[in-house]
Amino acid sequence: MADTHVLFVEDDDVIREATQLALERDGFEVTAVPDGLTGLEKFRANRPDIALLDVMVPGLDGVSLCRRIRDESTVPVIMLSARADSIDVVLGLEAGADDYVTKPFDGAVLMARIRAVLRRFEQAGGAGGSYGGEGDGRADGEPLRFGDLEVDTEGMEVRKGGEPVGLTPTEMRLLLEFSATPGTVLSRDRLLERVWDYGWGGDTRVVDVHVQRLRAKVGQDRIETVRGFGYKLKG
Repeated sequence: MADTHVLFVEDDDVIREATQLALERDGFEVTAVPDGLTGLEKFRANRPDIALLDVMVPGLDGVSLCRRIRDESTVPVIMLSARADSIDVVLGLEAGADDYVTKPFDGAVLMARIRAVLRRFEQAGGAGGSYGGEGDGRADGEPLRFGDLEVDTEGMEVRKGGEPVGLTPTEMRLLLEFSATPGTVLSRDRLLERVWDYGWGGDTRVVDVHVQRLRAKVGQDRIETVRGFGYKLKG
């Protein structure tokens, strides 16, 4: 993760300084600021590789800052919340965050989440991958088609009705996972493991909110809820 630039927005001086030192020891370059307005300014000036945003910061709260960042960029965002409050979590994810960590957090957990999000960003931004392999009936390089939805697994592009669909890297990874096995029900736990790279348990609300966001972009009826089991992509 050398030369990876982290924007860290946290108003608690102790947490901000301790976390910055831990990130720097792990090889990250860190811009740490105490409020949301300064965070937005630094984001626009420096274009970091990932943003860590505390929910409750002065000037411009973390959720609003996340929305502003998402309006301008697909850069990965992790929200930090002092409470495991459903409202905080869901608002942050609906604003476009890729993941969240509850404070007080273990440094190793935070580093693992950062690395997982960055891996998703890199994989979704590149060509190829393990989606849509041999034997799926397509010519090489031909997009997957589901009704009016086209998924180019090599160019990492999505079109609906011929028009490009802008997805975040996490949304793209989620759609690729569904596209690899259309019609197959995927459990939330499997999606957490495959998309979010959680080798341990995780909060399934992360999956639910991202599915909602993906539906809004590719069509509400394209991804079906199978109550009690998970989700599937309709062919």
